Amino acid sequence: MGVQTIVGLARGPAGSRAMVLAGVCLIASSLGGCAGQPAWLASAGPSTGEVEASGADPAKSGIQLVDVNDAVARRLAAGQEQSLFSETLGSMGRATGRIGPGDVVEVTVWEAPPGMLFGGGSAAPSTAPATASVATFPAQMVSSDGTIGLPFIGQVPVSGKTTSQVEGEIVGRLRGKANQPQALVRLTQNTTADVTVVGEVNNSARVPLTARGERLLDALAATGGLRQPLNKITLQVTRGDRVHAMPLEAIVRDPRQNVRLQPGDVIAALYQPLSFTVLGATGKNEEIPFEAQGISLSQALARSGGLVDNRARASGAFIFRLEEREALDWPAPPVTTPDGKVAVIYRVNLKDPATFFAAQRFPIKDKDVLYVSNATAAELQKFFNLIVAVVYPVVNVGNAVNHLTN
Repeated sequence: MGVQTIVGLARGPAGSRAMVLAGVCLIASSLGGCAGQPAWLASAGPSTGEVEASGADPAKSGIQLVDVNDAVARRLAAGQEQSLFSETLGSMGRATGRIGPGDVVEVTVWEAPPGMLFGGGSAAPSTAPATASVATFPAQMVSSDGTIGLPFIGQVPVSGKTTSQVEGEIVGRLRGKANQPQALVRLTQNTTADVTVVGEVNNSARVPLTARGERLLDALAATGGLRQPLNKITLQVTRGDRVHAMPLEAIVRDPRQNVRLQPGDVIAALYQPLSFTVLGATGKNEEIPFEAQGISLSQALARSGGLVDNRARASGAFIFRLEEREALDWPAPPVTTPDGKVAVIYRVNLKDPATFFAAQRFPIKDKDVLYVSNATAAELQKFFNLIVAVVYPVVNVGNAVNHLTN
């Protein structure tokens, strides 16, 4: 029975018009409306069957189809875990307060009377004995060979030593030349024991380290804080030839990760606006940002407004991702993209209660696409709405014609 037949019935007697509904059902059946979505019917995305078919032959399509379960979620979550600073950088930094080439130091020497080796020096400060002779030498930069020069002493090695050790070295060299000598060495400019802070901070700077033992958050505070929200920042520390990174939020939460810094560390505050895209039969279709700390699949579903009851197919939720090759043991030999990634569709059956436990562990990654397909009943309802929109005007015309002819 075709559309022309339906039009004829619509123009016929009322009994014939009663057959219109049967004709509509017959057309729906012939077009596959009762079994699935007709190819020509408009849709917001692929059906569950079409998505699953795309991953049925990985060797041909290059797409892996993987069911989300507890084992898969645990494997991915383990691969997503980042090393802790307390494990990779250690809880204690190297001793600071040592002098190095390029630092600027100031030396002051006292001697008791009657010796006047440094009698031409400046007047003694109020804290010095009134009868003592004191000489404060101009501040000087430690040379590339790690020494400074002093009158009557010559070159004094200071590199790698603390100020107390240098004081002892100077006093030892002055014995026999000055009467009861004493020395004070002050580091006026620290250029070797510092760290560099760059990135999303208010003032990138080189922050000097002291014997106090500054930590990560101390260095951030010294630069005036952050320009971006804390939960969107990843803190990257380069020490030597190794690079370590952690979400800043995790460092704030766990004081053990606020490790002591070492001279030469480079700290970069990186703004990472992570996001995933949600499409299909969910409460909203849009790009949704999330924190550098990361979120789980269950959180992603909640932020997307959940599944729409009268549209969504609970067993037809999918996550599209370009995954690392070593992330999983793939169902079939993987075909990789030019950059070494594997195209994978994670199938999520939300009709299975066990999936909700796995969803709490399954990590969402940046640029993931979360798609929920329409239920078969929703597609059939759209089909009948289209048929009704076509047939009812024809029936009304038939009624009008019959009224005029009678």
